[in-house]
Amino acid sequence: MNILHVFRSPVGGLFRHVCDLAEEQARLGYNVGIICDASTGGASAASKLDALQAICTLGVHRIPMSRHIGFSDVKVLRNIPRLCAGENIDVVHGHGAKGGAYGRILAKMLHAKAIYTPHGGSMHYSITTPTGMFYLALERCLKKFTDGIIFDSKTSAETYRGKVGGFSCAHRVVHNGLREYEFDRLPRTEQENQFVFVGEIRKLKGLDVLLQALALIKDPAVSLSVFGSGPDEAFFKNRVQVLGLINQVTFHLPVFPVTKAFVNARCVVVPSLAESFPYIVLETAAARVPLLTTNVGGIPEIFGPHAYQLLPAGDANELAKAMQRVLNDHDSAESLADSLHNHVHTHFRFSTMVEHIVGFYNELLTSPMQLPINGQVIAQAK
Repeated sequence: MNILHVFRSPVGGLFRHVCDLAEEQARLGYNVGIICDASTGGASAASKLDALQAICTLGVHRIPMSRHIGFSDVKVLRNIPRLCAGENIDVVHGHGAKGGAYGRILAKMLHAKAIYTPHGGSMHYSITTPTGMFYLALERCLKKFTDGIIFDSKTSAETYRGKVGGFSCAHRVVHNGLREYEFDRLPRTEQENQFVFVGEIRKLKGLDVLLQALALIKDPAVSLSVFGSGPDEAFFKNRVQVLGLINQVTFHLPVFPVTKAFVNARCVVVPSLAESFPYIVLETAAARVPLLTTNVGGIPEIFGPHAYQLLPAGDANELAKAMQRVLNDHDSAESLADSLHNHVHTHFRFSTMVEHIVGFYNELLTSPMQLPINGQVIAQAK
């Protein structure tokens, strides 16, 4: 099987997901290729992609991709097929809004099966806003180019159904999973009162709510370390000054693996306003680190019977109270982290994720395609 993964920015959970998936598919003997943006991700992304280059027999290709829709997209769609010249691609798996659009159009050019995984993307927009109406209308147009959709959570599938409409192709829910070694106990150096945020620095991730909560605690000894980069970095650095937190908040470049950010963490905070099925939540739970996060997207599916711990999104007061509880009773926070670890270890395995995704590819490749010939429809296998 020849598999091509297409996505835009090599950052965050989406990047981790594609890297993990491509690496394992290559190990299983499939021919795998990657196409992504050349202008984002920094040194850590370049290092990871260089490592994948050695095992991806269809190559790792980086070309400039704009975050927003524009004339540059026409140039990208003209250039991408050249990268695949001479390859008999069976599956093009597009990830995220931009990667999903490129991937599905490319699949039709290459006569391959088009698979799409939203990873949030367009699904984060409200259908009541002009921007949301535009992007969701594009999603509806792209349905006709789609052979299959893999959702990372039941919530993502229901969101798609509600915003884009009923399914016109095969679809599956396949939860993200972690490798066995990621569930090993993380050796942590205790550091008093340190909270940690790890992720893309953009407003959707709720960092402003976290900064407000830190200000509400009113204790100069309480610190926050922010690991990541993103389009709103300048905005949040200014917010730190406005809120008087300059001596409590430090910004750091993204780290890989993210567990490097956990070593000195008393508690990881994921204050997202919207999510899909975030790896950072899985990774924190697997490492047995106390975690505060919100009741959005697929996070309740990760927490399962522990979902009562989740916080309302966008509520700085509730987050400040929860942070104070962690400071006051750290033993209880560690105990809750152990319980969540056991649940995640049981239900979210990497091997299961890969098995189900590859199985879905095979189902689509062996199912008949409906082709019109002389006004009649006949079935043909890919």
